[in-house]
Amino acid sequence: MKKIDDIYSGGRLKVERVEVDLPGGITLERIVVKPGGAVAILPMDAEYCYLIKQYRYSIDEYIYEAPAGTMDEGEEPLETAHRELIEETGFKAEKFVSKGYIYTTPGFTNERIFLFEAYSLTPSDEYKKDDDELIEVVKVKKPEVFEMIKDGRIVDAKTICLIFKCMGMNQ
Repeated sequence: MKKIDDIYSGGRLKVERVEVDLPGGITLERIVVKPGGAVAILPMDAEYCYLIKQYRYSIDEYIYEAPAGTMDEGEEPLETAHRELIEETGFKAEKFVSKGYIYTTPGFTNERIFLFEAYSLTPSDEYKKDDDELIEVVKVKKPEVFEMIKDGRIVDAKTICLIFKCMGMNQ
């Protein structure tokens, strides 16, 4: 992939026009969105997991999600997970377990979200929510999250992937 030009660059987001050589000898011009790295965390204890209900302006709705956020320049995924968990839930975790990563929509973006489980939760106010974060923490019994996926209360893709990676696919 060879960059032709920048279409947009602002904050962490870049949009580029690129030339792509596909297998088989075809060369195409495409647009690639580059938002940078992100994390999503599923905080849990023995019986419950903790989701957030957050307003998302791009869809003009409140949705249930796993706590998540973008990585700052030079930040490692685990550092971001630690910071974002406290910012969005007010919980600090003693233990994080990596569950790999996902590509959100590789047809047009290189966005990669690193996934984590978080355990041994204690209250923390080390980091504050961002001004634009309208968030409510929701405590959900573990089996109910699968019902929430089935009945459409959870529609966020990263959250669905994270739940299945953390709690299994035999539900």
